[in-house]
Amino acid sequence: MQYSIKHLLHINAPIDEVYEAINKVDNLRQWYTSNVEENPDKTKTFKWGEMFLLTKCSEVKNEKITWEFIDSSMPIKSLYMSYELSENEGKTQLRFTYGDFDEKSDFFANQNFSSAKYLESLRQFCQTGIGEAFGSDNYRS
Repeated sequence: MQYSIKHLLHINAPIDEVYEAINKVDNLRQWYTSNVEENPDKTKTFKWGEMFLLTKCSEVKNEKITWEFIDSSMPIKSLYMSYELSENEGKTQLRFTYGDFDEKSDFFANQNFSSAKYLESLRQFCQTGIGEAFGSDNYRS
């Protein structure tokens, strides 16, 4: 059986701004981790101290972004994150899925909490211009 983490949130910002916040490296550095690079092959490398994640990104503009995990220092083989965007009552609705965990373990629980923390950072970045990216002055450890 496969398990997924799911979150639903609303962001008081236009859909194209939320899309750009999730898609553009300079924006990712503001709310996710300050150490992210886009590689020549269009993959992205995210780093949190000694930990890293290499992702292949696919996207449908202003609708969906998916990060397929290719390699990582963490035990996350064949996982993915997707961000589905739509408009809802003047706000951007974001459906987040972090999928294909083999079990509901302590790692699954930790990733659930971390995902929620970073999604709130994304919301704050989109609404105020200030996020809480790992490695930034605003990061809450």
